[in-house]
Amino acid sequence: MTEHAPARLHGCWPAAMALACSGCARQGNFLRPSGEGAELIAMLTWATIVLSAVVSIVVIVLTAYAVLHRKEDVRDWTEEKDRPVIRWIVIGGAVVPGVLLLVLFVATMLTLAGLAPMRASGPLAIELTGRQWWWQVRYVNDSLPQLRFESANEIHIPIGVRVPVRLTSVDVIHSFWVPELQGKIDLIPGRTTHTWLHAERPGVYQAKCAEYCGLQHTRMELLVIAHAPDEFEAWLAHASGPAVATSAGEPGLRVFLDAGCGLCHSIRGTPARAGIAPDLTHVGARLELAAGTVPNTRGHMAGWIANPQALKRGARMPRMRLTPEELHVLVDYLQRLE
Repeated sequence: MTEHAPARLHGCWPAAMALACSGCARQGNFLRPSGEGAELIAMLTWATIVLSAVVSIVVIVLTAYAVLHRKEDVRDWTEEKDRPVIRWIVIGGAVVPGVLLLVLFVATMLTLAGLAPMRASGPLAIELTGRQWWWQVRYVNDSLPQLRFESANEIHIPIGVRVPVRLTSVDVIHSFWVPELQGKIDLIPGRTTHTWLHAERPGVYQAKCAEYCGLQHTRMELLVIAHAPDEFEAWLAHASGPAVATSAGEPGLRVFLDAGCGLCHSIRGTPARAGIAPDLTHVGARLELAAGTVPNTRGHMAGWIANPQALKRGARMPRMRLTPEELHVLVDYLQRLE
């Protein structure tokens, strides 16, 4: 058996590497920024890395030189010999580190000033609320109070614009982080914090909760989707409207209401207006389900409705007792809500 063990282990390497890469592919890299906020953070990070590397190399070289060129016994040193040594100790051990730390301090303060919330302005704002374990997203237009609608687990923004984001939490402390667009900021219960998002190019950017918040902390993800300005206006006009299928005779809507889904969820244009759980008005158009737990496919949606605990243990959504026919009709209805 031992002769075949290396071969079995060798055969496992491709699967192990594929699993590892699948986890890394979703992670945003803050050193490859796609927005102004992340660019400021990346510049400060690279400056710190380069400066630290230079200091480390100089210290290593000087230490090696001192070890390799030691010729005199320290007991033979005189006061005159001590003075230059002490001078270099003061310069190298206090003056130079003090100057370098001052430079980094100034650079850090300038970066924080560049990330200040007041740099973002405009009629469109986003109100983001953290919940265990999903994100409630509200779009607000300060110039048009009537333009206010809700979504979940996705933020859509236009490129080239700094969009203000107001953040809070209803349960525990969460932390909002979009590595490629902006730095981390906490969502604190009973308090509103502020940040902004800016994307230079269209794309889908992963965000996540960066503060441990309970059992499903690792499955509390959010997507920031950046559009070209004209595409964003088209999306905004569609997303702010009611659901497509809202007639009272819609079979899927009847199942939705009879099963009690409307006691927690909202679908604009229907009697379901609870607002406790994610808004489902355009759920069929979302890329993922359950805050990034699974892709938004028909099979995953059916599995999520039938048994949420199998996909996300500890989730607040209860298991729905539906017949196969009812489940099929309900999934068909929700998938059409685009």
